[in-house]
Formats: sequence, C-alpha cells, structure tokens
Amino acid sequence: MPEIIKLINVKKAYRVGNIVTWGLRGVDLVVEEGEFISIIGPSGSGKTTLLNMLGLLDKPSSGKILIEGIDVSTLGDRELARLRNRMIGFVFQTFNLINRLTVLENIELPLIVRSIPRSKRIELVKKALLMAGGDPSWLKKKPNQLSGGQQQRVAIARAIVGNPRILLADEPTGNLDRASAKIVIQTFKNLHSRGQTIIVVTHDPEVANCTQKIYLLQDGKIIGLKKPDPDKCILVTV
Repeated sequence: MPEIIKLINVKKAYRVGNIVTWGLRGVDLVVEEGEFISIIGPSGSGKTTLLNMLGLLDKPSSGKILIEGIDVSTLGDRELARLRNRMIGFVFQTFNLINRLTVLENIELPLIVRSIPRSKRIELVKKALLMAGGDPSWLKKKPNQLSGGQQQRVAIARAIVGNPRILLADEPTGNLDRASAKIVIQTFKNLHSRGQTIIVVTHDPEVANCTQKIYLLQDGKIIGLKKPDPDKCILVTV
C-alpha cells in the first residue's frame, strides 16, 4: 500500500526562557494507507505532541512531515487548514462536542466550511452517524443528553463525516467505561474494514492490541515496534 504519512527525524522543543523541554527527540514513522496502528507509551512520553504533529496542529522544530508525499513545511497556514479539513479527522478523549448545538449540528461542523448545501449535509451526517454505530434518534438531542459512549460515537461521526483519509484518535476510550470502550473500538475496527487509515494514541494495552501494529514511544522517541496480541484485545478480554 502507498505511504500516506511519513515522519523523518521529527523533533519538537518547547522553550521557556533558557529552559528547553523536548517533546519529541527524533521520530521516524511511516504509515501506509489503510493501516490501523497504535502508539503507546507512559504519560509524558510525547504521545499527544506526536499526534499534534500528525494532525498538522503544530509544527516540528526540525525534521519533515510528508502527507501523501507533500512536505507540509512548504505550506502556508491557509493551505495547512485546507489540507487538515480534507485529509484528517480527529477523535478526542473529552469528545469536544458543543452542548448548545444538537448532535446533527455538531456532526455537520466540518462540512460547513466546504460550502456544502444543507440538504446534502444532513444526508452525510446521517450516513456518518450510522457508520459510527450511532442512532438517528440522537440527531435532535444535545450531547449532554447522551451517555459518554454515545457522545464518543457522535464525535467519531463528526470526525468521519467529511470522508477524511486519516483518522486520529487521542485516548478515545480514556473517559469511558469498559462496555462503552468496547463499542468504540469495534467502531474503529468496522471503519478500518472499509479501508480507513486509523492512528490511535493510548496508554491501554488492551486497546493497542486491537490494532495491526503497536509503536512504543518513550522519552520522545519511538523505541520499538510490537506485534499485537489479538487475544489481549479489549474486544476479547473479559
């Protein structure tokens, strides 16, 4: 399969006065189209920093990030925003839904900037919610009227409604009970079976073991690649 993401010696430093803290210390990573991978590591290992780089939310201090062969360092802010909207969907631990909007209005947000007509947006929203394992009866509700697991499925629908090539998930089961976490991971498995490229950042081995590859991150560097154990996937374990 063709490469969809490539990181070459990506470093990220945060400077406060004379103090420099390294978020990433030289990450090399290749993700092929259609892969379902996880990045696992302890708190402070650089997982969120790496996800921000993959999602084009932050720029590296040095190194290169290629998306479909395009060196994103050559793009301006407007081009980066356009690429992010077209190519990348985000799922967050805290859902990041807007409670004053309905479920339908939350999911359609990525489509509004594309000037898609309202009738077409509603059609795409319904399709995305079903793909995310949601229920059309939720569309007129507010997010705070749903359970945590239901809110995360709404967040997944919002992430995929624009048909992104890449889906990034930051601790997507971190705020969920076990039953809801299983539903979310099964949703990712279903999306992957349709060809979706998915990158999950997690600290939970039972989530990581549901993916195709596990990258081990420590002190801002990828220190190894581990083969998942399907028998220890959260969908299998009791």
